Order: sequence, then structure tokens, then C-alpha cells
Amino acid sequence: MKIYTKRGDRGQTDLFGGGRVSKAHVRVKAYGAVDAANSAIGFAMCSQDISQKIKKILPAIMSDLFDIGAELATAPTDSAHHKLEKMLESMVNNARILELENHIDAAETMLPALKTFILPTGSEGAARFHLARTSVRYAEQEIVALKEQGEQVREEVIAYVNRLSDLMFVWARLCNVETGIKDVLWKSQLKSPVSF
Repeated sequence: MKIYTKRGDRGQTDLFGGGRVSKAHVRVKAYGAVDAANSAIGFAMCSQDISQKIKKILPAIMSDLFDIGAELATAPTDSAHHKLEKMLESMVNNARILELENHIDAAETMLPALKTFILPTGSEGAARFHLARTSVRYAEQEIVALKEQGEQVREEVIAYVNRLSDLMFVWARLCNVETGIKDVLWKSQLKSPVSF
């Protein structure tokens, strides 16, 4: 099977379950942003700074993002969604959101208190997780934009990506802790720096 089909040469793409839309359609932007976030997480996973414990968790998260991408790439019809539900072994739900929250809580017990904003840097692993964090946040914005266009988006999908960006943040900080590198604090040029 060839990787190219030439069907997208005129700027349109197929949705799962039927129908074609512009590659600039808000739906395509949403699942494209999820794909970009997933790639950023994959890039983070390749860092030697990241613990094996976290590396064992990441494939499940990346699979969740594939499931979310599949949902978003599905035509907005009942028949298309029924077809998707039969194909997917699982879809993100409250249990998966709770797992992310548990990972966040566990990481926070190992982190120093945060008293001011930090810069997205430090160890290589931290920098990569910060990149993943911003990619996930952008995906969240695109998914919300899709919903605001009147398209059906499950609440669990939005909650999941929202929580995932928080997890990327605490794991970035954890990478710095585990490599012995302090978070780089934001030093405002203002006379009275903003603090929490």
C-alpha cells in the first residue's frame, strides 16, 4: 500500500465514517493539533533525563491521544460514531482522567513549592516536557474551538487534555529535580515581580 493517495492534492481530506472537508477545517485543525502534541510527547520520551517509571506510563497516554484523534477525525453523524465505537477498544473516560490526576499528585509530593513562574527550561527532559505541555495546551484550544463551532465534543476529551498539560508541567519540574537542576525562575523586569 502506497503512503500517498493524491486525494488530498486539492486541499481536502476524508473524515472517518464518510464525508470530506477542507484541510483547514476546524475539525482537521483539532485532530492535527492532537497529533502534534502526541509527537511532542514522543520526543520527550526519547530523553535520557526521563525516568523509566515515567517512560512506562507515556505509551498509554500516547495511545489515549490517538483515540482522541480518532474521535475528532470522525464525521459528525451517529452512524460514523457507532462505527468508531465498535473499532476502538477504549475511549478516554473519567477513569483515565483520574489516572492523570494521580500521576500529578504523586509528582507534586516530590517537588519544591512553586512561589513564582518558571522558565520552560532546565534539563533536556524538562525542556522537552515543557514543549509537550505547550503542544497539549494548543490542542486543547483547537478542541474547544471545535466545540464552540457547535460540533459535539465529549466533556471527557476536553478534561483529559486539560489535565494532560498539567501533568506535562509537573513532569518537567520533576525531571529537573531528578537530574539535580533547579527550576529557572522568571525574573521580571517589573519593580514588583508577580508571585503566587
